[in-house]
Amino acid sequence: MTIRPAPKASTCRAEALANLTQTFELSGIENPGREARLSISAALGVSQVALIAAPGEPLGSAAWRVQEFAERRAGREPLSRIVGSREFWGLTLAISPHVLDPRPETESIVDVALAIFANRRDEPLRILDLGVGSGALICALLAEFADARGVGVDISIEAAKIARANLEACGLSRRAEARVGDWTRDIEGPFDLIVSNPPYIPTADLPRLPPEVRDFDPWLALDGGLDGLAAFRRILPESMSLLTPRGWLLAELGARQAGDVTAIAKQCGFSNASTYKDLRGLDRVLAAQPQSQ
Repeated sequence: MTIRPAPKASTCRAEALANLTQTFELSGIENPGREARLSISAALGVSQVALIAAPGEPLGSAAWRVQEFAERRAGREPLSRIVGSREFWGLTLAISPHVLDPRPETESIVDVALAIFANRRDEPLRILDLGVGSGALICALLAEFADARGVGVDISIEAAKIARANLEACGLSRRAEARVGDWTRDIEGPFDLIVSNPPYIPTADLPRLPPEVRDFDPWLALDGGLDGLAAFRRILPESMSLLTPRGWLLAELGARQAGDVTAIAKQCGFSNASTYKDLRGLDRVLAAQPQSQ
């Protein structure tokens, strides 16, 4: 979509904000005013506070960038993909078309891990991230568990490259590695914690996802098979032999999957399996343990 009128160097921030808000509203973007502020702030390289504090300031030489960001966002490309990075658990992570854009709800896994391992923060834990993607989970967990070491696995070569780059950028590469692999194949345990945000969208539902997800996230990271549970049927039984007796498996869940995934966990031999809710009150994380402690 071409933004009209196109912003010029002389266009002030307030005028650009009003034009973008209207354009985004016509594009069907939720909360168009907020998205317009975020887009202009990113294009100018200033905070939202600075943007609002100087509404009469001209766009100057950044006008072309405002136009580019606005057109791409109006085409429903997420701003995180436009700028090539995403904030996750206070970390700035690079993303690419080959990895899932980390969502805030995935931080629920980190919350649950911190609660479960509250008394083990100083132990040399071993952590495995299945489907590591951008490395969001393994980076966040290693940032919290200072003596832990980790392994991330992804079937995508390009995803593993992004994960390695983010581990390096976060200063965590000495404590972790990102491998290319098929879930747990060729992985040697034991691990104290296994985490995963697997693909869990039923195949038939993929075309109905919001454009920001459907058109820009890799389907490899979304497609959970006929009923959305294919990855869980691999991850849960294969994780049993890789966990220590006191170890835990934490996996992100899709909508209305808590009952089915908990049942799979119990069928696999997990004696302790329950779910935790995210900040919106939705069942989001499966927590499973081989033996009740």
